[in-house]
Amino acid sequence: MRSVGVIGGLGPETTAEFYLEVIFGCQKIDDSERPLIVISSVPLITEIERELIATNKGKERYIPFLISEAKRLEKSGVDFLVMPCNSLHVFIEEIRNSVKIPVLSIVDETIAYLKKNKFQEIGLISTSATVENKVYENALAKNNIKFIAPNGLQRAKINKIIQRLIEGQHLNSDRNIIESVVKDMVDLKVNCVALACTDLQLLLPSSSEVNIFDTMKILADATIREIFA
Repeated sequence: MRSVGVIGGLGPETTAEFYLEVIFGCQKIDDSERPLIVISSVPLITEIERELIATNKGKERYIPFLISEAKRLEKSGVDFLVMPCNSLHVFIEEIRNSVKIPVLSIVDETIAYLKKNKFQEIGLISTSATVENKVYENALAKNNIKFIAPNGLQRAKINKIIQRLIEGQHLNSDRNIIESVVKDMVDLKVNCVALACTDLQLLLPSSSEVNIFDTMKILADATIREIFA
């Protein structure tokens, strides 16, 4: 088995869910031993995190924290790195350039998933930082996959929901808001809806009309694949 380093803590509950997903997924393949997983919970100042989620500002303040933890994980001896947070992929090139080991991309893995399942038009629910930095948009356009994103008011509500999730608040009213956004996307004839913020899976939104898939699960499956590569 290969070892993996996780740049985590953003948010902490999602990192924990990701860890369990990888552990149990590996056990289904080979239960003779557990994989080596090293998690670095980024000691990020809360103000900086909130600023990026809500306004897409303060990006330059993020980078030193992420690079520091990437290097720490590399020194621990892991074979590759992952980040179970879509918004952090704004900085993936800076992180890749700071270490000599591979860094998996949740965006690349999600695009591969969409192509494999032949989804041609998707709903994309994510943070303002993810949208404004075109973390997914450029990759989707390059692969001729159409997408529909929430409008400005919906995005503002989603940002607040994500902040509450990071703080450990799981509200039924927040799930209802996400499902309402999904319904609006269904009305626009999307093939599926991507939760392109890994924290949103904690609300377990559902729809009887369209497949809602979680990008965290896609990254976990890719991580398992690389552990056994």
